[in-house]
Amino acid sequence: MSDDTQNTETAAPQQDAERDAQRDIAEEMADDVAESEAAEAAEIAAEASEAEAGEGELDPAAQIQELNDKLLRAMAEAENTRRIAAREKADAAKYAVTNFARDILRVADNLGFAMMSVSDEARQADPNLENLYVGIDMTMKELLNVFEGQGIKPVPAEGQPFDHNIHEAVSQVENADVPANTVMQVMRRGFTIQDRLLRPAQVIVSTGGPKTETPDEAPEILGETPGEAPIEGGQDAYESGGREPGQSVDQET
Repeated sequence: MSDDTQNTETAAPQQDAERDAQRDIAEEMADDVAESEAAEAAEIAAEASEAEAGEGELDPAAQIQELNDKLLRAMAEAENTRRIAAREKADAAKYAVTNFARDILRVADNLGFAMMSVSDEARQADPNLENLYVGIDMTMKELLNVFEGQGIKPVPAEGQPFDHNIHEAVSQVENADVPANTVMQVMRRGFTIQDRLLRPAQVIVSTGGPKTETPDEAPEILGETPGEAPIEGGQDAYESGGREPGQSVDQET
């Protein structure tokens, strides 16, 4: 065998080995590139996830502002609840005797009717009847004093313009000398308790005279009308002007 043939046979295995080594190196480089790209992609995905999570969270200053707003709202609701409870408590104490006062007014009505049923001539003719009248009058005065102590006051009526807020018209009388819509007679006295109407006054209203303005509001309900004389006795509280003693009236039971 010649030297050239031997050299060729020896060179062939060497070339194959070199190709195999180059292929291995190329595969290793490809694997490294793939791993690098995968790691970079995973890192980018992690950063994106962190960014998305960060967008849904408030910064500390915004969280503090939100908590402060919630605290202020809770404090405002608690203050409103406290005020409502205090007002209801005050009203309960202020108007606790309303139902009882409305019922006891019937006793005052009966005393007034009893006094109006006795004429002056009968009292002068019978000393016993005079003594009975005086006793009823004293009882009426004491009852009105008790009413005033509990904040119960009579409604101004006779001679006043008719006010639907505090008056209840039971009849109308034509009188050209009296302004229209003026209270001429009081059939049953009305009362207020504190600043609320306890019972409207039943009145007789005039018609036919000059027109007068009817008040839309009733400021006098809070107290006595200026110029009105205070009620001194039971007879003055229930006796109507121009009314004969013993005249029958409608009594609400």
